Amino acid sequence: MSDNPHLESLRTSGALGQLASADQEVLAPLLRASTVPAGEVLVHEGEADRAVHLIVAGRARVERGGFTLGTASVGDHVGELALLVGRARAASVVAETPLSILTLTHDDFTQLAERWPGVALRLVQALVGGIVDRLHDMTDSVGLLLHERSLPQRATVQVRLGERKLEVRTGTRVGSLLAEHGSMDRVVAALVDQQPTSLGAPLLNACAVEPLSVDHWQGQRIYRESLGLLLLEAAALERPGLPVRMGHSAGFAQRVLVAGVDGEARAELAAVILARMRALVEQDLPLRHELWTLGEARAHFRAVGWDSALSLLESWRKPAVAMASYGSVQTLAFGPLVSRTSALGGFDVAPEADGLLLLYGDKGSSAEEPPSPSAVPGSLKRARLATEQLATMTRPPSRWLATLGIESVGAFNRACVTGSVPSMIRVSEGFQEKRIADIADLIARRAEQVRVVCIAGPSSTGKTTFIKRLSVQLQVNGISPVGVSLDDYYVDRDHTPRDKAGEYDYEAFEALRTDLLQAQVKGLLAGDEVQLARYDFASGVSHPSGGKRLRLRAGDVLLLEGIHGLNPALLATLPAAEVFRIFVCPLTNLPFDRLHRVHASDVRLLRRIVRDRFTRGSDAAGTIQRWPSVRAGERQHIFPFQHHADAVFDTSLVYELSVLKVYAERYLLEVPRDHPSMGVAYSLLQLLDPFVTIYPDQVPSTSILREFIGGSAFDY
Repeated sequence: MSDNPHLESLRTSGALGQLASADQEVLAPLLRASTVPAGEVLVHEGEADRAVHLIVAGRARVERGGFTLGTASVGDHVGELALLVGRARAASVVAETPLSILTLTHDDFTQLAERWPGVALRLVQALVGGIVDRLHDMTDSVGLLLHERSLPQRATVQVRLGERKLEVRTGTRVGSLLAEHGSMDRVVAALVDQQPTSLGAPLLNACAVEPLSVDHWQGQRIYRESLGLLLLEAAALERPGLPVRMGHSAGFAQRVLVAGVDGEARAELAAVILARMRALVEQDLPLRHELWTLGEARAHFRAVGWDSALSLLESWRKPAVAMASYGSVQTLAFGPLVSRTSALGGFDVAPEADGLLLLYGDKGSSAEEPPSPSAVPGSLKRARLATEQLATMTRPPSRWLATLGIESVGAFNRACVTGSVPSMIRVSEGFQEKRIADIADLIARRAEQVRVVCIAGPSSTGKTTFIKRLSVQLQVNGISPVGVSLDDYYVDRDHTPRDKAGEYDYEAFEALRTDLLQAQVKGLLAGDEVQLARYDFASGVSHPSGGKRLRLRAGDVLLLEGIHGLNPALLATLPAAEVFRIFVCPLTNLPFDRLHRVHASDVRLLRRIVRDRFTRGSDAAGTIQRWPSVRAGERQHIFPFQHHADAVFDTSLVYELSVLKVYAERYLLEVPRDHPSMGVAYSLLQLLDPFVTIYPDQVPSTSILREFIGGSAFDY
């Protein structure tokens, strides 16, 4: 009998121990002994080496995509599939403790097969037997997890795709269906029964499917959040442990907040993250969308230091948590993301004053790579200007929120649960009142010059209440505001420009009689009595002198509110010093985790849904359908001019979504499931779900929120 020291290790192996003693004596001299220090990787996922390893001492961890699949210890062998069929390594094996191993290389296995084919055959049978045993164990575990999930009722399901009705195999991926039956150009997700859905999702029941591209605002948001997750993944790979989180979005770029990186180091960091992001795109990584138990998710976020996500899970009401990842970074999944990294492209990463800047791309499923945003002349400069302005506007409210310890949705919920709601509402409203007073004081200090105050902001920002409260503060300063409505200066309907759909475009700058407005304002400022214009909406006719007669007194100031209030061309004939412009918009919104945060546009849409349904009888479905055209007008006529503002008023209230939830949940549930607005309604319901409810009786009567929920002290 041979005295080879490897024989005892073979005899104690789970699978190889079943070989006959004679076979083990032939195999033992071909094994090569080595050690692996704790923490070192024995097998790398994706590599193509073809050796099998038998663990003689120690314990290892088996990982795939950053997830622990199991452990391997004394007597276990790893890597047999690579040895037998030449597959790339399906998982990594990491030494948890120092390992002693015996290795059979592919060359030595080939030698064994040539000299002792019978031994080689029995070795293969033993290795395959070990694989079968592990498959049985895995099947039993999965069966235990899924024992309450019945099998699909049918092998096929009916799908409506446009005008076509298709019969497809149950479990067909959404993306595969769309690719087989139509163009995938710029497609990033799909609407399945009107709900936004990942292209990697399986079809399990009869449904209607339509593609969702980056040309649609919902598709655009999915794309941009996917880019954010890709950036976090790249940052984690390049700078493990560096706290990186996504900041506010400025429409075509997003701030990336990085702690402890200054000066030239930011430029270097931007370069390495960009390079890694592009490499991840080339690797065509799949999105992993999984359901974790609440305990698993809490343990994970505690381990990686994602405090905002961990605090959100303190008030989580579901037993499971949806998670998404392109690799090692796990994030909460609030909706679909792009299913493969190869669909992401055209982006850029650049350093900025206090962090990084992610410039969005919009590739989608198109094979053609769009140009990098920074390659477009002036785009990087515009992005930096926009994000710097946004940072300046959101810094003061973020500062007082930090003093209250409310820097995330989870922290806000905790404050609600611990009884801090009254204090939070008082501070939030008090901050706004102080800011309104500051703006009134600023106007008063320029009272000898300022004759016109123009106020503009996108839809549902609370402009009407802001004007009421500003008027009070101006009067406190001895200034009497006199309102003039821009709605009375429309051109005749026959001369109103039309949009691309052929509809009247009342938001176009050319829809206003600016020459008449400028002439009448100039007359008022000269001290003349002027009969103002009036527009008859019923007939669509402009009456240049059909309105009220007005003469400004000493101390009076004109107040003009309208979509074009920030556009210098509105009052181009007046000296710039005589016009004071105010931009009004909800700006400061809390993050859910390091990737997701509340979108200001969602807050405005919820405000509008509640107001239109509660006070005007217009249902949520109709409001949602009109929203894209409303936003298109804002992007064209308001946001490009916001930098002309002399003052900015942030109308966001940290507690408002908790109050709007009382009304909005019911109104959103009224949307029929087959209505085109259902996808947005569902997303808004998902947005509201994590928030702790606050009842409206605690909202002050002068609050901007009262403009939308009713009960205001002001007349509108």
